[in-house]
Amino acid sequence: MQRTHGQRRVRRLVPPLISVSTVVQPHEDPQRVVDAVREMFPDWSPDRVPANATFPNERAAGMMTGSSDSLNTLLKAIRNQRILDTALDAMTLELDGGSTGFSLSRQAALAGKASFVIGGRGMGGEMRIGLTGEDLADWLEQQTWHAGRDSIPRSIGDGLSMDGSGEPVEWFDRRGRRTIGED
Repeated sequence: MQRTHGQRRVRRLVPPLISVSTVVQPHEDPQRVVDAVREMFPDWSPDRVPANATFPNERAAGMMTGSSDSLNTLLKAIRNQRILDTALDAMTLELDGGSTGFSLSRQAALAGKASFVIGGRGMGGEMRIGLTGEDLADWLEQQTWHAGRDSIPRSIGDGLSMDGSGEPVEWFDRRGRRTIGED
């Protein structure tokens, strides 16, 4: 079932294909990097895991790539942290038809938290998530839906989201007066 602005439409949306990649730096323990990614994507299996080396080492930075069957753990973290609108905004900043990409902090993931990396590099490394599928925008809106959207409807690109640099759009002026809905 899809909910949009208080209306209910019976429509089964197909989950997207999920790719997850991350870079292991020479100073990082590859197994800890895998553990961080698996905190959000438990079924992730990287194409390769570099061997751990003692310091100093000659190992170069290396990319690990794999896929996941589900965003359930990430979506559960987002719900528990009550950042569904932020997640919708961050996951759709790069939305282009049936695909999007976003980055998450590996350091936050180790603590079981979802932290989106926008416009810069995250401390402790980051993982890059790519989503591809039909009706991806509708699927993301459905997965991040919450009851508050019945009062303040939200949709992708509605002007109430963060801007491209990750800065919030203010809903209230300095005196606490609502600015949304004003033309």
